[in-house]
This record gives sequence, C-alpha cells and structure tokens, in this order.
Amino acid sequence: MNSITIYESIVPLLAVVVSMVAIPLILISSSQPKLREFWTLAASIVKFSLVFSLLPGVLDGKVAATEIVQLFPNISLSLKADALGVFFGLISSFLWIITSIYSIGYVRILKEKHQARYFASFALCISSTLGIAFAGNLLTFIIFYELLTVATYPLVIHKGTTVAIKAGRKYLVYTLTAGVLLVAAIAVTSQMIGQVEFQAGGISEFKDLSPLTIKVLFVLFVGGLGVKAAIIPLHSWLPTAMIAPTPVSALLHAVAVVKSGVFGIVRLVGFVFGPEILSQFGLNGVLVILAGFTILVSSLLAFSENNLKGRLAYSTISHLSYIVMGAALMSPSGLIGGLLHIVNHAILKITLFFCAGAIYVNFHKEKITELNGIGRAMPWTMGAFTLASIGLVGIPPVNGFMSKWYLGLGALESGQIIVLIILLISGLLNAGYFFPIVYRAFFKESEEFKSSKEASKWMVVPLVFTAVLSILIGVKPDLFFKFFPLAVQISQEILGV
Repeated sequence: MNSITIYESIVPLLAVVVSMVAIPLILISSSQPKLREFWTLAASIVKFSLVFSLLPGVLDGKVAATEIVQLFPNISLSLKADALGVFFGLISSFLWIITSIYSIGYVRILKEKHQARYFASFALCISSTLGIAFAGNLLTFIIFYELLTVATYPLVIHKGTTVAIKAGRKYLVYTLTAGVLLVAAIAVTSQMIGQVEFQAGGISEFKDLSPLTIKVLFVLFVGGLGVKAAIIPLHSWLPTAMIAPTPVSALLHAVAVVKSGVFGIVRLVGFVFGPEILSQFGLNGVLVILAGFTILVSSLLAFSENNLKGRLAYSTISHLSYIVMGAALMSPSGLIGGLLHIVNHAILKITLFFCAGAIYVNFHKEKITELNGIGRAMPWTMGAFTLASIGLVGIPPVNGFMSKWYLGLGALESGQIIVLIILLISGLLNAGYFFPIVYRAFFKESEEFKSSKEASKWMVVPLVFTAVLSILIGVKPDLFFKFFPLAVQISQEILGV
C-alpha cells in the first residue's frame, strides 16, 4: 500500500462549489430553456473533470486537501479528496452528466412546471453529494449531509400534488430526525475525544472510550446514517418518495441520497470506529444482521409491488444493504465487493429508472401488469432494462456479478457462511421480481403495443449508454475510472494491510 501524502489544493473545493455557482445562472435563465440547460450541462462536465483530475494523485497515494474555515482550535470545516472520496465523487459526478441529459428530454416532453427550480435543486444536490464525498471530518460531513436533505425536498414535492406534499413531509420527518441523531453522535464524539477528523482504520482515540459510550455512539451513528441507507425499519420514506419525477428517483437511488447513506456507513466502519473496535464489541455483527434482514425482507416486499418504480425502490433497499454487508464483513474481499457495488448498483439502477421514465413519457404506464408486449414497441428501452436486471441478479458479464462475487469471497474470508447463503437467496429473489417484467415485455402480447415507438433520443441514448457501460465495467472493472484498483486501495487503507 502506498504511503499517504496530504497536499494543499483548491480542486476539492472547486469541485464542490462549481454547481453552486451554476444555480443563480440557471434561475436567471428560467425563461430561456436552452441557456438553462447549457449551464446545467456545463457545470456537470466541469465538476466531473475536476474530480477526475484528482484520480492520478489518489492512485499514487496523494490526498488533495483544503481548509475552508477554522472554527475551533482542533476543529475546522475541511475537504480531503482521499481514495474513498474520489471513488464516490467519480461515480456521482459522472452520472450527474448522464442524468442531466436525460432530464432535459424528460422535462421537455412532459412540459414540467418549475423547470428552473428543478435544475437548480439538482445542482445543489450534487454539490452536497460532493461535499459529503470530500468531507475531511464529521462536522463537514454533517453540514453537507443535511444540506442534501434540504436540497432534495423541492424535488420530492416537485409535482405539487397532495400526495407529493405528503411524501415530502414524510421524507423530511425521517431524514431530519436522522440528522438530529448524527449531530448528537458527532457532538458527543467531539466532546469525548476532542477531534472529529476521519482516520483510515478508525479514530485512534476511540479505544480510550468506555464500552458503554462506544455502543451508544454506534447506535446514534447507525440510526442517523441508516435512514438514508434505507436499512429496515428506517426505510419506508423511500418507496413513498417515488411520487417524484423519474429523474429525481434516479438521483435518489443511484447518485445522491441513498448512496450518501451507505457511503456514510463505509466512512463509519473504516474511518470512525475502525475494524478493531467494531470487532472487539461485536458491532460489525449487528450491521451484518441488519443488512441481511434488510436484503431478504425488501426483496420479498418487491414481489407485492405492482408499480414499476415502487418495485425498483424495494430493489434499491435490498441492494444498499449489500454495501452495508460488505463494510460489516471487514474482510479484504468483502470491502472490495461492497465498494464495487456502490458503482455497479448506481449504473444498473439508474438504467432501470431511466427505462421506467421512458415508458411513462411514451405511454403513461406505471404498473407492471400494463407492460405486456411493450418490448416490441420499445426494444432499445426494454433491452437496456433486461441488461440491468441481469446485472442486479448477478449474472456475468454484467457488472453486478463482480461485486457479488467479491462479497461472496468476503463472506468466506470472514467465515460467515450464512452471509453467502443470504447472497445466493437474494440473487434468486432478484430474478423472481425482475425477470417476470422482462417476460411480460417481450413474450406476452397486447394490442396496445403493435408498432415501434421509442421515447426521445435525449432519454433513450442515456439509458442505452449506461446499459452498455454496465457490460464494459463488468468485463473490465478497472476501465476508465479505475474503480477496482481504487476499491483495493481503500480496503487496504481501512484494514491497514
């Protein structure tokens, strides 16, 4: 493992704020759609370019850091683009470009109201997500974590209906309550040990705390992060939030909110408590139980959901806990598998939501039982849906196989045969709730879908692109973004090997 060298750089800060700078430009251009879309795409491309520029240094053991403001002698708001932060930042910023392109087609066709607010909120969401990725300590993390909650709320209630307002209220109740738990956990941590900086392998001062304090802090942290990570029973806000426009659902599930939750769990395991403390008190076992329960129960709940986005929501709940499971196993392969699943699930799930949005825009169909024969009318869309479904089941060569393979190896390394059994059962359940949709689309007939009619190219091209990308990364997981070597590096940092 390379030794870590920290150097001063403004790049992490620029990567966070570039889309914030775009927000007033988007709002000013509210009456000029093309100019508004230009600012959206320009900001997304610049943001990704800045994050990507950090990749070579991170692979060489160099961490770009910048201090925003010193608050107290030992506590500041600071950003550090370490391997884990760049890993999450790369997939988030890249998929924001794709989602922005897709959103342009979606809002144009449906003539959505409040489009300027929509794109401005999107920009604030991705800035918050990058702030979470690059947070150098717990204080910086919670500020951006809560900012993400606020930024997402206008997107959840975008339709302005009674149902949407109710869903937004539920979203806020869950996420703001979680934020209170996180603030309490961070405040106690700061008071007890005097600092809140992330440290690979865990904050060393934690070993001086009493067993009771460690366990209470663990409950507070997991309670705070578990809401956005959608760990059962803290999950019910997520299916309710599917009332939002489909690109927002894609943002919630693949790029920002729930991924920030599981990213926070990885930070918690690897950079706050650390494997030694978690193992000493059996706290990683608690995470394994919670993750295993969530994986199986949410998969079973998916079978009863006839709404397409609703079924995708329960699938997301299940797959988020794959990532939690990988972190909790605390074995080299388990950590690699969990990290890879952040990327693989993001690409696969964004493809599925893009497909659901294309179906809705084209035919205003939302129920699975209404999709008989739609594969003949929308072959590109449903072909991409099929590939993404195969990936989430874990069939090669689609990328989902790779992360599940390493999770399985991680279970064996940890001697957790029950985890391997859970993963195998989950794969079968995934097939059980995804493949009937594919069967309906291509092998059942309907008078409604006789002629070919794909959605706008603004929507079809992104979903085909992400479907193809899932195969490319499945065949060569270090392609383009070096996700695999980054995952290996992060695992080594956490485990100290």
